[in-house]
Amino acid sequence: MENYQAGSDVLFILLGAIMVLAMHAGFAFLEVGTVRQKNQVNALVKIIADFAMSTIAYFFIGFSVAYGVDFFSGAEVLSARHGYELVKFFFLLTFAAAIPAIISGGIAERARFNPQLLATFVLVAAVYPFFEGITWNGNYGVQAWIESTTGAAFHDFAGSVVVHAMGGWIALSAVLLLGPRHGRYTREGGVTAHPPSSIPFLALGAWILSVGWFGFNVMSAQTIDAVSGLVAANSLMAMVGGILAALLVGRNDPGFVHNGPLAGLVAVCAGSDVMHPLGALVTGAVAGAMFVWLFTLTQNRWKIDDVLGVWPLHGLCGAWGGIACGIFGTRALGGLGGVSWLAQLIGTGLGIGVALIGGFTVYGLIKVLMGLRMDQEDEYRGADLSIHHIASTPEYDR
Repeated sequence: MENYQAGSDVLFILLGAIMVLAMHAGFAFLEVGTVRQKNQVNALVKIIADFAMSTIAYFFIGFSVAYGVDFFSGAEVLSARHGYELVKFFFLLTFAAAIPAIISGGIAERARFNPQLLATFVLVAAVYPFFEGITWNGNYGVQAWIESTTGAAFHDFAGSVVVHAMGGWIALSAVLLLGPRHGRYTREGGVTAHPPSSIPFLALGAWILSVGWFGFNVMSAQTIDAVSGLVAANSLMAMVGGILAALLVGRNDPGFVHNGPLAGLVAVCAGSDVMHPLGALVTGAVAGAMFVWLFTLTQNRWKIDDVLGVWPLHGLCGAWGGIACGIFGTRALGGLGGVSWLAQLIGTGLGIGVALIGGFTVYGLIKVLMGLRMDQEDEYRGADLSIHHIASTPEYDR
């Protein structure tokens, strides 16, 4: 029976890893559909190259930083319990690799390629696993202090803060250090629109992400005996809430509508295992509306050229999700309890602080030492031709 249980856990978490791996195709096509056509190839190459770099960084350094586990033993040791630690690494790697995938959307169309790969390595090796280990492994006694102070530990079941808020706030630091794309804002204070290049690709990316998210959330139980249908139902309701709110507030805009489910799913990650489905619906609806309002505000008023709106979508909706867990996870609002609003506020603030310090440090040093952005001529030509020397739809001699 022990062998059967171990084998079942390996298969369970492996299926989760595969579903979250597929989400990276969603990140890629969401970016492909949003950027201008001259930057589509670059979007595809960045996501797959960042995933490979993330794997190396997390395998050799990051997983050990977060969990104190390394893979420098023989295969006989690594295969114990059917290799559960290996597939757990694979599953959690797909979470870690979401950090550069999120950042990619914010810095699109003007970031240099190799410096971003270097940033990916450092972020996944050190910055992300530092906070991951604090939250999910109890490192440095931070969770114990939060629990003794507030009566409950910081709760983030599937990464509203650990993954999404971290990625979004690191992306903000990179976007601010890069500056806006040339021509995006005029000297007179006007805003030049850069509409999405392909709504079908954008929609495809959103659908792939939405489907894969059920592996992201449900399989965060990590063992088959801990799986809960409540997580699936809450994910569904938050997704639907995000869609309907974005549809209403965004006035049928297809870009907002297809980011609505992502906003809802980002927000419900933290409390998906403790909320009532009605609480999840409200959490997702608030997130969907937040994304529309904050995307418009940041782009047009604050003139932050965050191409895919990853700071509002992941950074701010992720922070809302961390706090919402402490609201709708309480028994008074139909949740399972065991959470504290104050603990959620402290943990969320800590995650944002780590992300900003890490992001400005990593990207600031790279900007000084190597430079972050393409020169103006290369940016005008587009990253596809300037970096990869081929367009997404090259013209052939006939």
